[in-house]
Amino acid sequence: MELRQTLFGVDVPAPVLLAAGTCGFGEEVAGVTDLGRIGGLVTKSVTLEPREGNPAPRVAEFDAGMLNSIGLANPGAHRVRDEKLPWIRDHLSEIRVFVSVAGHRVEEYLEVVEILDGSEGFLGYELNLSCPNDTRLGGLPFALDPEALTEVVAGVRARTERPIVVKLAPNAPDLAPIVQAAEAAGADGLTLVNTLPGLAFDPVSRRPLLGAGAGGMSGPALRSVGVHAVWRASQSTSLPLIGVGGVVRGEDAVQYFLAGASLVQVGTASFWDPRSAPRVLTEIRGFARRNRVASITEWIGAGQFGGLRPETPEVEAVVDG
Repeated sequence: MELRQTLFGVDVPAPVLLAAGTCGFGEEVAGVTDLGRIGGLVTKSVTLEPREGNPAPRVAEFDAGMLNSIGLANPGAHRVRDEKLPWIRDHLSEIRVFVSVAGHRVEEYLEVVEILDGSEGFLGYELNLSCPNDTRLGGLPFALDPEALTEVVAGVRARTERPIVVKLAPNAPDLAPIVQAAEAAGADGLTLVNTLPGLAFDPVSRRPLLGAGAGGMSGPALRSVGVHAVWRASQSTSLPLIGVGGVVRGEDAVQYFLAGASLVQVGTASFWDPRSAPRVLTEIRGFARRNRVASITEWIGAGQFGGLRPETPEVEAVVDG
């Protein structure tokens, strides 16, 4: 099967990437998974100043997935530039690396990009505008406010020629204006979706399972939300889409491709199986072989809804159950 694609102006060797926040900066997982077998990775989110993160416990499992509230713990932009990016440059030249960027204010995103942009070893940026554990100061999260999102994306666009991928939220009431705002401001692609806000209590102690209280929900429970978001976004843009949320098996990835994604990211599955991403890629190949699919392009956007569009009541009834 032909898995290579030309995206963001480069050859992407495989359609499976590791998701931000689940693989550090690559070095942390290089000893347990073969990074050379996948298409790339997205680094841990980088903020302007170092962050220690939220109080423990930061991760809690439940039947259909996981809650986390890491708090974007990271060494800060200057140390990432001086310590992390040189390792990526020297060890991950065969795959595509996006640096995730986060912040509370517009100016933080711009400063991080200014600090990192002269370094080698990475392809572009994934702007984390939708983390439920790290919201914008004084308003809605960036990914739920088209004007605020535009300010970040346009500001980053003015400071770099590298590809910019914007990571959107699963709980936007209407994705179309968000998607269109990101594209108009200069985004080169979109990642859908981030974690969904969630909360779980210990029924005995009556306390939240996470030290910070609420957190972000990920894992299999998020899959149908992510597939739906990719499908809705594909109706509003021709930008490349990256699907993430609940990708555990090859067939999960194929669902995202059918919805319109060109790439997928594996995140939570890596916590219980560090080799999940290469395995998912192997399963994609096996599924394609069994179904006589010669190229990934045969899947992308090929999901069938009987010709119905997402805005029609008939489709909404199917999707909303």
